[in-house]
Amino acid sequence: MTNHLLSTVAALALLATGAVAAPHGGSAFIRDYDRDRDGQVTRAEFDAVRDARYKATDADGDGVLDEAEYVGEYTVRLDAELAASTETAEKKAEERQRQLRQAHVRFGALDRNKDARIDRAEYDASGARAFEEQDDDKDGIVTQADAAARRAKRAASQ
Repeated sequence: MTNHLLSTVAALALLATGAVAAPHGGSAFIRDYDRDRDGQVTRAEFDAVRDARYKATDADGDGVLDEAEYVGEYTVRLDAELAASTETAEKKAEERQRQLRQAHVRFGALDRNKDARIDRAEYDASGARAFEEQDDDKDGIVTQADAAARRAKRAASQ
């Protein structure tokens, strides 16, 4: 392995620590992005994690993410989550396959200009949307109260 590849793998492993593969729910979002462990996520914390993740994902250092880089970074986080899971090996394998299929779909959705790359503007726009979605009360901080409000709204709409 090249030194760059080794450092990329090490950086991805660090990012995977304590992270969940797809932090779409409020509690998972907080667990993934709350760097100072105070139970909430400020926009600065979120942006810092996203910045580090973008840089670590850009394995060839060209400033953009191709599909292999994007799915590769996600695979490292997913495998860490699955390794910690108490599910059966069969369930883990099914979940891994499903999540990796979805990662390819997400790549296509994030690549807004359809040039087979996610540039920094596309990545940042997706992050802004994600943060705004999680910040239910729009105060610039994602808390458990935001997560509870979002859960209640989803339950009411079903």
